[in-house]
Amino acid sequence: MQNQIRNIAIIAHVDHGKTTLVDKILHSCEIFRDGQETGELILDNNDLERERGITIVSKNVSVKYKDVKINIIDTPGHADFGGEVERVLKMADGVLLLCDAFEGAMPQTRFVTQKALALGLKPIVVVNKVDKENCRPEEVYEQIFELFFNLEATEEQLDFPVIYGSSKQGWMSTDYKVPTDNIFPLMDAILENIPPAPIAEGTLQMQITSLDYSSFVGRIAIGRVARGTIKENMPVSLVKRDGTIQKSRIKELYTFEGLGKVKATSVSSGDICAVVGIEGFDIGDTIADFENPEQLEVIKIDEPTMNMLFTINTSPFFGKEGKFVTSRHLRDRLYKEMEKNLALKIVETESPDSYLVYGRGILHLSVLIETMRREGYELQVGQPQVIVKEIDGVKCEPVEVLTVDVPGDVAGKVIELVTQRKGDLLVMEPKGDLQHLEFDIPARGIIGLRNNVLTATGGEAIMAHRFKAYEPWKGQIPGRSNGVLVSMDTGKTTAFAIDKLQDRGRFFIDPGVDIYEGQVLGEHIRDNDLVINLTKGKQLTNMRASGSDTNVRIAPAIKFSLEESMEYIQADEYIEVTPQSIRIRKIYLNENERKINAKKFTSQ
Repeated sequence: MQNQIRNIAIIAHVDHGKTTLVDKILHSCEIFRDGQETGELILDNNDLERERGITIVSKNVSVKYKDVKINIIDTPGHADFGGEVERVLKMADGVLLLCDAFEGAMPQTRFVTQKALALGLKPIVVVNKVDKENCRPEEVYEQIFELFFNLEATEEQLDFPVIYGSSKQGWMSTDYKVPTDNIFPLMDAILENIPPAPIAEGTLQMQITSLDYSSFVGRIAIGRVARGTIKENMPVSLVKRDGTIQKSRIKELYTFEGLGKVKATSVSSGDICAVVGIEGFDIGDTIADFENPEQLEVIKIDEPTMNMLFTINTSPFFGKEGKFVTSRHLRDRLYKEMEKNLALKIVETESPDSYLVYGRGILHLSVLIETMRREGYELQVGQPQVIVKEIDGVKCEPVEVLTVDVPGDVAGKVIELVTQRKGDLLVMEPKGDLQHLEFDIPARGIIGLRNNVLTATGGEAIMAHRFKAYEPWKGQIPGRSNGVLVSMDTGKTTAFAIDKLQDRGRFFIDPGVDIYEGQVLGEHIRDNDLVINLTKGKQLTNMRASGSDTNVRIAPAIKFSLEESMEYIQADEYIEVTPQSIRIRKIYLNENERKINAKKFTSQ
């Protein structure tokens, strides 16, 4: 019975249906009692993941099929969460690469696949959504073969099995022209092609690859037992990343079953387990034998490419909406995040209440800000900056590969927008009725690009980007072309004032909203900033004249999401983030102070 374990990671691009597939596997292996409420997207269990329909944190589930225990590890698809992916793949022996039958292999899939092939994992390819019209399963198969070949897969890896199907309709088959009524062909392919977890005898070795937190027992280490057997109450050594050793004892052990964990007395090599009772561990540490501990190879994590300044909320409205507003709250929360978010780095600045937070991209950082905001934190963040390095005496910056799929008639506009931001067009080819474009573009150029591209293409562009390498600095990139409208004083906005100033630009706020001096209220039609007063009301008189009391007609305000604000702001602005609102403001609220300090921001 012991050797019947398969560990398998699921890789897919955002929206290609991997979480739905896991749902179907869980249902068909009858994890749930009849009549139990299950719902959709069982694995995406935090609110943010459900809203955005993306996976951020990897999850573990396990099913029993034909007396074999299959551990399924769900991985994030976004390159921004690369830190999650790399350590998760360490737990698997094989990967399930899930692809949309129309879109084919996407750039983010490529990023994770490259990591998986380099680790020597055995792939199974699942071409999903073959029930969609104009899908092209055969072309996608060839595309994936080419992708594997380009990523230097071994002969054995190139000989991969392919399963076609539709996880939404709950069927899988070896031939897409012959639908079945269940997903068992996929399960059989897993048993046939993925090697059983190897059993290694000897002293204990287990690498901690992720962690869980419980308010009762504290931090729980999760990982795969690489060698030997781990038992509850066993004394162990914890080997840290730098090689130092701490003695410890295991209090409780759990293995994964279905969606939950079950208590175990011992877990032998090959299985994935959760360990309670070990203090002060970090991800990448090794739990080893008490007497003669041996360390496993430490997980290498790609470096961050972008940083942002996080600081406490200093606006006139601070503390009105959030529970946690002091610099100590902010500091504790950021350091707590660093424990489980490996690709994040925090650097203290000269000021005691600001921190530089380094991450893998705008999405990575915005998910952190959004999570904190929902927990009741108030904070301000500055403009995202890319991290510049000096390599062999040359100033270098991160460069990304950007792929855009757009309708042919607007491809020209997209190329123009990207080349303005120092992008180089590498590939242009038709893909169905779309044009497929690939560029090399500095990471700086991507900040704020998505908005412009979506506007220019009427929302039809599909964009994805991934980090390529550090390359020599590409020169100045033009920032925002328009200035902003800045509030002159504090109070409530009036419809009368907004109506009178509509010809000056587009507003971000509605009538009847509280604003403060120095808050950014809208976008100016010219390239300079304009200070305006939106709080003045109408002069009231007793006289009535026909025609003077015309109705006020106000264009609807533009509402920015958090990411859009992060891409919109300039160096002299902050985003104020509170549990209820996102406001853009100038760093210096008073106009005279702004004029005195204007030189600080122009020199950059």
